[in-house]
Amino acid sequence: MISRRFALSSAVCTLALLATLSSRAQTPTEDGLNLRFANGIAAIVENKVITVDDIRREIAPLIPQLQRDSRNEKEFKEKLEALQDDTIQNLIDRELIVKAFRKGKDGKESRQVPAAYIDNEIAHRQAEDFENDRSKFLAYLRSQGKTIREFRRDAEEEIILGYMRSQQRKSVNIVSPVKIETYYNENKDRFYQEDSVHMRMLQLLRQPGETDDQLHARLADIAAKFKAGEKFEDLARAYSQDASRKAKGGDWDWHQRSDLKKEFSEPLFALKKGEMTEPLVLPEGGYLLFVEDRKYAGIEPLDAVRERIEHTLMQQMAGMGQERWLERLRRNGYVKHY
Repeated sequence: MISRRFALSSAVCTLALLATLSSRAQTPTEDGLNLRFANGIAAIVENKVITVDDIRREIAPLIPQLQRDSRNEKEFKEKLEALQDDTIQNLIDRELIVKAFRKGKDGKESRQVPAAYIDNEIAHRQAEDFENDRSKFLAYLRSQGKTIREFRRDAEEEIILGYMRSQQRKSVNIVSPVKIETYYNENKDRFYQEDSVHMRMLQLLRQPGETDDQLHARLADIAAKFKAGEKFEDLARAYSQDASRKAKGGDWDWHQRSDLKKEFSEPLFALKKGEMTEPLVLPEGGYLLFVEDRKYAGIEPLDAVRERIEHTLMQQMAGMGQERWLERLRRNGYVKHY
């Protein structure tokens, strides 16, 4: 490790000098980076210098939202510094991950992403982000101060990052039933559910001059068809004037009691699965509500939440595994913070 560091020193010093000169040519901005890193360098990782400009490119789009989310100048500065630190660490980790990919298992720096993969990624980005308009693409590069070659390098590194992280996640694919049950027993309060109903709605708009009794009669005629055996969803498709849900058979998905106004919640939550309310006449129109399914208040049973718990535990294990992996890369690589 020591001999390798000395071998890199000449290249690092040259890069550091260039970064310093570049940084001093910039006008200080409100992000405070020039004050934090007066020499224009935030870190050196392996033989790469992470400059103020590198960090600024990453955080610039995020600063307006950070300002909106901050209650005062002090809070903004604290959040900004935390963002800068996270960005520096992410840039360091990015370089270490790419370095690990290049080396491969044999320790030789020979692995490359096939050119066709990079071409496909660039074509996808140009289609998605720039509508296949080359002038927009080139304007973006100018705004970022990047060349096409640098954009291609970034695209390759994104492919590498995705691949390396996916390889780490593959090692976490089994969560034992014991862990799932333990998590459930220790976090039962997370699985409390309010009364909720999967509802369908059939809506009739009030016609000009139509009385409550007349509107009620129209609803009653439709309700009679349901009681005679017709499916509510078919009636909603045929008669409902709710344009946004008519084609879906009046499906309004799941709602908790607190989501609905009292005129709907009181009659609806008095029903069981498969039942329909009596006609509801309100100033704006008339309604028939149908209970597609019900969930009652209480702790959900383990079988109902088993998949959610497994997903949560897999994410936690993947996160911890990735952090341990990154820590190894950081220990074995050359990293200097400024």
